Amino acid sequence: MTDILDEFLFPRRPTAERPLLGQTILVVEDSRYAGETMRLMCLRGGARIRRADSLRAAARHLSTYRPSVILVDLGLPDGSGLDLIRQLSGSIPRVPVLMALSGDPSNRAEALKAGADDFMEKPFGSVAQFHAAILNRLPADKQPSGLRSVSDESVEAGDAALIDDYSLIGDLLDSQDDTQSLRYAISFTSNLARSTGDAELLSAADALRIKGLTDARGCAALAGLVQKRLSQSAIAI
Repeated sequence: MTDILDEFLFPRRPTAERPLLGQTILVVEDSRYAGETMRLMCLRGGARIRRADSLRAAARHLSTYRPSVILVDLGLPDGSGLDLIRQLSGSIPRVPVLMALSGDPSNRAEALKAGADDFMEKPFGSVAQFHAAILNRLPADKQPSGLRSVSDESVEAGDAALIDDYSLIGDLLDSQDDTQSLRYAISFTSNLARSTGDAELLSAADALRIKGLTDARGCAALAGLVQKRLSQSAIAI
């Protein structure tokens, strides 16, 4: 309620330099790397931001405040982001901007069918591209007047966020008797690899998906790559 009351009493108008001023954005994203990257991009635009790393966490956030923009990753630890999109798309009043996130462009059609206003592919590109994707879906009265400040600057989360994500993948891959955890580990790894442009890691995850979760050699190869990335990120800090 506090966010809503503050916005009503002290409305903030977007500017060319901070085009997302006045927007409250909920990012539903399980990857700390992707979530932190979006947080930095949103803050550059002047938006308020909160992050949920699961469907359950998103439900808690939505029970206490109403964002004006919701960005939903499709692969979450406790279910599909498509279910949340369907729910939010049919809610009254409807959130002004509801966008799907994924590293896999083949998910676009299904996301739009579920009710998303648009589909944002990882990696997100420049700050200006990220802002434009949201602004293009906002009502005209919520957009900055006149020309916008355009920059090809890119921002991304640091190595600490990558360490968290790689550590999570390692823990999931250790659960070799848990099919659900392994399936989620492969999906999470694929998304992270696309976000970071890591073709080798993406190839290993795709190979394991094709061969099947029982492929011990594939699991070991993927775990070895993740451990290598984890060591490299730790050294960089």
